Amino acid sequence: MLKDFLKKKKRYATIPSERAKKEVPEGLMTKCPSCRTIMYTKELKKNLLVCDSCGFHHRMTAYERIASLFDEDSFVETNKDMLSLNPLNFPTYEEKLEADRTKTELNEAIVTGYGTINGFKAVIAVMDSRFRMGSMGSVVGEKITQAVEEAIERKAPLLLFSASGGARMQEGVLSLMQMAKTSAALQKLSKKGGLFLSIMTHPTTGGVSASFASLGDYNFAEPKALIGFAGRRIIEQTIRQELPDDFQTAEFLLKHGQLDRVIPRNEMKDTLTKILDIHEGGFSNGK
Repeated sequence: MLKDFLKKKKRYATIPSERAKKEVPEGLMTKCPSCRTIMYTKELKKNLLVCDSCGFHHRMTAYERIASLFDEDSFVETNKDMLSLNPLNFPTYEEKLEADRTKTELNEAIVTGYGTINGFKAVIAVMDSRFRMGSMGSVVGEKITQAVEEAIERKAPLLLFSASGGARMQEGVLSLMQMAKTSAALQKLSKKGGLFLSIMTHPTTGGVSASFASLGDYNFAEPKALIGFAGRRIIEQTIRQELPDDFQTAEFLLKHGQLDRVIPRNEMKDTLTKILDIHEGGFSNGK
């Protein structure tokens, strides 16, 4: 009798068959990496890719970010066809670039353009970490510089959303030069009386965090974003001290005066709109 019971129990404890698994469409559900809640992907996207249970901010693509901010049909993309070359003849670099273009449907790790946010004109640059981990090569630096020049020409504020692992190793010193190039362009914008809003998302590290990402008139970040230059292990080995658990998070930087505010994604558009409203016409004082 006990033997029969165990057999019955075993029958009902079996895992779903491969056929049953295939009946669930791929991408229908998403599991939150923070709280492990499983939710409909469509509902997650409606909530701007923020977990409704724990507030975890899933990564957004550049175009998803732009769509969440700009007025419908107002965004015009610029320099879309600008492509990276292989100036140092780094092995397999061209193949990796092509693979990322196919995977992401982007030509580079940043999207730039202009349009309106709740009626206020703005120029924007949005990094996408899916492409070479959002690394900063010559084309990324050039597109940011041209976005700055676009903001000056249009007398519009510049918004820059960072998501990067830092400088692009395959371009060596040419990549590092983009730190100075973009910083100089932003200084020109400042002298003209322009407004620069830097918003750091997960992750913003390396040469990006050490250059344009930290030069905003306002420096913002999304909750729990990783922001820093060198990695935790390198710093701990260098200073021979154990770092706090929340080290290099947006909240840690805000507490220590390196950020102006940590803004949840569902508050981002309203917050930016208020700032654009306050600073409208800022170029009138520029020369």
